[in-house]
Amino acid sequence: MIKPYLYIDKSKGKGRGVYTKERIPAGTRIETSPVLVLSYDDTEIVDKTKLHNYIFLWGVRETRSCIALGFCSIYNHDYNPNCEYEMDFDAETMSIITRRDIKRGEELFINYNGDVEDDSPVWFDMKRTKEDQAKAK
Repeated sequence: MIKPYLYIDKSKGKGRGVYTKERIPAGTRIETSPVLVLSYDDTEIVDKTKLHNYIFLWGVRETRSCIALGFCSIYNHDYNPNCEYEMDFDAETMSIITRRDIKRGEELFINYNGDVEDDSPVWFDMKRTKEDQAKAK
């Protein structure tokens, strides 16, 4: 399930991103998509390819990874994201849920670290906003 008002467009300096054509209230589940779960061995192989940037750690011990279908792998990273993701290991799905009200035309972000409060560095250069820097202090 992907809400029909979501769309993919270019994101300045970030490739592509997910946007909304409508206002979205906080706490809205905007997407639930299946994932393809990769074994530990497959994860090691994929980590050496361009797909590394599109996989998520998977499982309670995070010993596997997954490729999320739908739009899940297109959401860009932010240290103060307007969305969060939720994984259902039994159903093999990933959901995106809004953390606050979202304006029409706004880009949707998740924190690639998994926890919206985690401001650990990610594997690519990421300029932090003044708000991110203040939060880190």
